[in-house]
Amino acid sequence: MDHSQFQSNLTLGFNSHITSSSSSPRKPIADDSISLQINSSFRDSSNSTSPFPLQLLEQQCPNDDQLESGTNAAVVVSATLGQEKEEGVEENEEHLENEEDEEEEFSILGHPMCLKRRKTGETSSCSSSTSSSKRVMKDHELEMRKSAVRAWSNQPLCVADPDIHEIMEKEKQRQCKGIELIASENFVCRAVMEALGSHLTNKYSEGMPGARYYCGNQYIDEIELLCCKRALEAFHLDSDKWGVNVQPYSCTSANFAVYTALIHPGDRIMGLDTPSGGHLSHGYYTPNGKKVSGASIFFESLPYKVNPQTGYIDFDKLEERANDFRPKILICGGSSYPREWDYARFRKIADKCGAVLLCDMAHISGLVAAKVCVSPFDYCDVVTSTTHKSLRGPRGGIVFYRKGLKPKKRSQTQAGYNDQYDFEEKINFAVFPSLQGGPHNNHIAALAIALKQVATPDYQAYMQQVKKNAQALASALLRKKCRLVTGGTDNHLVLWDLRNLGLTGKNYEKVCEMCNITLNKSAIFGDNGAISPGGVRIGTPAMTSRGCLEADFETMADFLLKAAQITCIVQREHGKLQKDFLKGLQDNKDIVEVRNRVEAFASQFAMPGFDI
Repeated sequence: MDHSQFQSNLTLGFNSHITSSSSSPRKPIADDSISLQINSSFRDSSNSTSPFPLQLLEQQCPNDDQLESGTNAAVVVSATLGQEKEEGVEENEEHLENEEDEEEEFSILGHPMCLKRRKTGETSSCSSSTSSSKRVMKDHELEMRKSAVRAWSNQPLCVADPDIHEIMEKEKQRQCKGIELIASENFVCRAVMEALGSHLTNKYSEGMPGARYYCGNQYIDEIELLCCKRALEAFHLDSDKWGVNVQPYSCTSANFAVYTALIHPGDRIMGLDTPSGGHLSHGYYTPNGKKVSGASIFFESLPYKVNPQTGYIDFDKLEERANDFRPKILICGGSSYPREWDYARFRKIADKCGAVLLCDMAHISGLVAAKVCVSPFDYCDVVTSTTHKSLRGPRGGIVFYRKGLKPKKRSQTQAGYNDQYDFEEKINFAVFPSLQGGPHNNHIAALAIALKQVATPDYQAYMQQVKKNAQALASALLRKKCRLVTGGTDNHLVLWDLRNLGLTGKNYEKVCEMCNITLNKSAIFGDNGAISPGGVRIGTPAMTSRGCLEADFETMADFLLKAAQITCIVQREHGKLQKDFLKGLQDNKDIVEVRNRVEAFASQFAMPGFDI
């Protein structure tokens, strides 16, 4: 369309929204505020018109003209003007209203532009409609994404993985209907289970509280610090003299962290021999020299042993060997030693040979906390433990270490004495970053819950009952002429020597398992434990957690004796070899009878953590 016939009365001006005389010179402005105003030189002074803001629009409305493809700089400038009284303006407005496709072309700073007038409300309604449509589409898309996340993340286990759920339900029934006598096992409370299965497993927290590798750990720090505080309180320790690290994944990890922190590869350690009741992590190797544990691989270990006649630790030989071997770390504590530990004697030997005294109290930590056995904290430099045995916490480890001033020796004068323990930094660094990655925050929270219970009078009563039940079980077996290592127990377990019955621990363990009684085979000093252990270890914490008392453990002793009779018969008829022995257990009526009795007995008792 030819626009030359029209004489436009419009000029473009740049205005920063500050009222000024239309005749004054217009200076460039620094912002993007652009307005359209009528130059007063083309109109009557009585018809002054205020500036109208220009609106730079993308052409999205269906009634807008499409610009030429590739003209990226072109925009549509839209303005709604008030009613014009001057004749030329009225003609232009009427013409543009009748001809929607007509437009006036011009340029600003070299950029082609066009002026297009729209009817009042057209722009706002189109923009509102488009905005509303976009919002609906965005809400719909967001809801679809939410639904997709819920689809994989919010399903219960029975729906998400029926196979695993079915197996887990079978294990739940096994625990409920069986008698649990493995000394290193226990049942945790519901609160511990909830923490273990919580959102805390989502967070990475490498490092120590206040010094994490990742951010977002302010609440994780609070949990770990509270757990450390409760650990010290549970074992009645002064925070000025003892520190604690709750990050180890197990007691084996905790022990290795202590070795890594305090000695060098190839240095010497000394612990109780595994056949004598010690633990693999204390440096065990087989009689033919095969190194079994990491401790024996990376460090030079020499064990001390029990007296074969009494079953007690032979301290005279221990001291003699320690003085010759000169270990850097002397370890007390074990996994199947039923008597008290003479920590004072260990301290004397450690001082004599210049060793750090480490106690692994994994099995007896609950007894220590409840003060129903001798405490290693009065004598040892470092103390480690699991958290899931008698403590009834989650599966993990813990390290306690001395800090502050070392005790002054007689030859040292009080003036200027400032010999400090340096365990804290070394042990924390050994746990992370030397040996582990991020701590298991769900475990630490669960441990804090368990430690809160440990500090209560109810827990002390529980541990007292654990010890009474172990002594009741030992007495019942002794009345039936069974041979127990050391002749009894001072803690939570008994060690039954089966060799006088002609049985192996492995065969007896299998018969008990088929009767729904779980215990574990254990080496007895002097037997060939690597091939065929001669005994079994029996513990009382788990069934005590279910509410069993002394009379109940006497009933369990009857079940154990009946299982021993069945083992003798099958072994006599089919032999000791495992393959032949297992054939004799198939469809054994005696086993079925004992199993039915065991299930009826066990089902009477409550199950901690969940309903039966």
